[in-house]
Amino acid sequence: MSGHRDAKADALLAGFYPRSLVVVGASSHPGKRGYQAVRALQQGGFKGRIYPVNPGLQELLGLTCYPDLESLPGTAELALICTPATSVPQVLRACGSQGVKVAVVLAAGFSESGPEGQALQAEAVKVAAEEEIRIIGPNTSGIFNMHAAMNLVGYRDLQPGPVGILSQSGNMALSLVTEGARDLHAGFSSYIGVGNAADLALHEYLDYFAADLPTRVVAAYIEGVGDGRAFLQAAAAFTAQKPLLVYKSGRSASGQAAARSHTGALAGSYQVARGVMQQAGVLLVDQPEQLLPLSEALATQPLPRGKRVAVLADGGGHATLAADELDAQGLQLAELQPQTRQQLAALLPASAGLNNPIDVAGATDDHPAVFARCSEILLADPGVDQLLVVGLFGGYALRFDPELEAEEIQASRDLVAQAQKAEKPLLIQSLYARHKPAPLQAVAELGYPVMTEIDIAVAAIKALTQYADYRRKIASDDYLTGRGQASQRAHLVMKRATLQGRSALLEPEAKQLLRAFEIPLPAEQWITRKEDLAHLDSKWLQQPLAMKLVSADVLHKSDAGGVQLNLYGLEELDHAWQTMEAEVRTRVPEARLQGRLLTPMAADKGTEIILGVTCDPQYGHLLMFGLGGIFVEVFQDVAFRALPLSRSDAWELLAGLRSSAILNGVRGQAAIDKEALVELMLKLSALVTAHPEISELDLNPVRCYREGYQVLDARIILNQEGVETRASSLETCYQLEATS
Repeated sequence: MSGHRDAKADALLAGFYPRSLVVVGASSHPGKRGYQAVRALQQGGFKGRIYPVNPGLQELLGLTCYPDLESLPGTAELALICTPATSVPQVLRACGSQGVKVAVVLAAGFSESGPEGQALQAEAVKVAAEEEIRIIGPNTSGIFNMHAAMNLVGYRDLQPGPVGILSQSGNMALSLVTEGARDLHAGFSSYIGVGNAADLALHEYLDYFAADLPTRVVAAYIEGVGDGRAFLQAAAAFTAQKPLLVYKSGRSASGQAAARSHTGALAGSYQVARGVMQQAGVLLVDQPEQLLPLSEALATQPLPRGKRVAVLADGGGHATLAADELDAQGLQLAELQPQTRQQLAALLPASAGLNNPIDVAGATDDHPAVFARCSEILLADPGVDQLLVVGLFGGYALRFDPELEAEEIQASRDLVAQAQKAEKPLLIQSLYARHKPAPLQAVAELGYPVMTEIDIAVAAIKALTQYADYRRKIASDDYLTGRGQASQRAHLVMKRATLQGRSALLEPEAKQLLRAFEIPLPAEQWITRKEDLAHLDSKWLQQPLAMKLVSADVLHKSDAGGVQLNLYGLEELDHAWQTMEAEVRTRVPEARLQGRLLTPMAADKGTEIILGVTCDPQYGHLLMFGLGGIFVEVFQDVAFRALPLSRSDAWELLAGLRSSAILNGVRGQAAIDKEALVELMLKLSALVTAHPEISELDLNPVRCYREGYQVLDARIILNQEGVETRASSLETCYQLEATS
């Protein structure tokens, strides 16, 4: 993390590990947060000083109650403010004199409630900045830190552990901690209710969790990220150290509207968010109920060396279900070595399945220790990266004979010991998990999770695999690949357009920018007058040509009749010129016509793709990739990554389409040159990161072949305010045109 972020993390650390704290708005009413927080602090064993503040109380739960902050006998690093919204600026001012570093503001009625609330929130933030106080919230459900026994939410029955929670919804947080109290064996570190994020933003909490040693993984419920670029930077810094699991809501239009009405968050496009978060190493879960079990697996398991999984089952049904789910999630069944199968055959009956998944065929019903022996053999196989146990394990004493419990407990301990020795992940799914029998409790006490469902266990294996892949990627990838140095020629082209009052570059200008970054393009001729057609080189007239309109006022040339194809010879070119002019004048009467662009027709149809850049309001510049032609309209199968792009980001884009198999060649179509396409993506990344004044860029279509590609059309839109003044006058720009 940068020094700037370290300072913020230090401020939060002081707030989450306070030596003393003040509860402003303490209450004697058990239903009020000002009572519940004090009670939770006492019951949880908080070791610091607690200062309740309420002018109407003298004592609360055995503690002296103070009339105001000025009456406190000492300083307080943390304040829980339980008073109404209108009082918050005044309370923050008083907190400043008491050394408060962090204030947790519970009240609603700020930016989520309209213009008056927005003004009140701005005032509170201004006061906090003047007093050097960081605000959590307002409109937050609170925070806790189980390792400091500091619980300002009032949740009960929580155990300290490695899982941090970050949530933009108090009810979602309640669901997670309720589920955790029932099913999570690993326990929680800290929880943060983000609320309105008036001061401390979502990404800054990641800096705290990164610095917090007890936190080994963070599970987050996110509706919108606000400053998306800052979030991606913080997420990338965080995931370089620890896993971050996110359930992103607001996936549909109605979900996005609900997110805005709930917290004022801008949820944005889920498709975009998914792409750029994965790029930053974030692990996105498909269902909120996956958050905690997957977090527990990531907090307790070593990272796997690969995605080859051995399945050990005590029934053919469970084995088949596990194999199907592994295949559906893009994982693979490990191919067992002959020695492994021989050892298993000596241990199991002849009816056992030995080719993975392994079905013990009843061998463990009377002897649960056989499970541990099988796992030892599988974990020793160098072709096995992870072991998944599914079925009845842990419930043999319940299912068959209570006398088996002691042997099954020992088998549980042996399973964990073998996985630890092999340094490979071990995931156990048992249909008895919710019964919490002693053998499964033994597994949990040794720090290993037990899953209730096969699909959840496989999702955990996938998360471990993805995170391991990401850590290997960032250790080896060249992240400077997609950055580039600004081109003076490109700046002059853009400056010329803005001096002429244009935000859209003409197609020949757009292609000048592409050539400045060594993107290969077909030969072309920009003809400004019809008379100049007669001066074309004879070689141009001996091949089929495409004629395209050049006009600053017509972005979509085809819609205006501005494209003519398969033109042979001067006569057809002359006729096409006149026909095009008549069509355009009819459809866009006011259009300024600046000539025609002639290019040779592509000899081969190839596979059409679309590449585009857009400037997203949350995440900044994004590269979009998808299949072109009818595919982009019908399937809307596109993927996004934030710029700058690394080489592995580009390869992930290629693999990220649902229809990516088309790129490999189908129905006689040749596989495309993926290496060339990756290079094109990296060059576009270099162009746009070097010239952020570009707000939109479209290459559509790009025809991809077995070798190379051909850019058939290019469109670039500028942010006029962002164009740097690299040319001193319009004359300089025209000098460039004359020499180009």
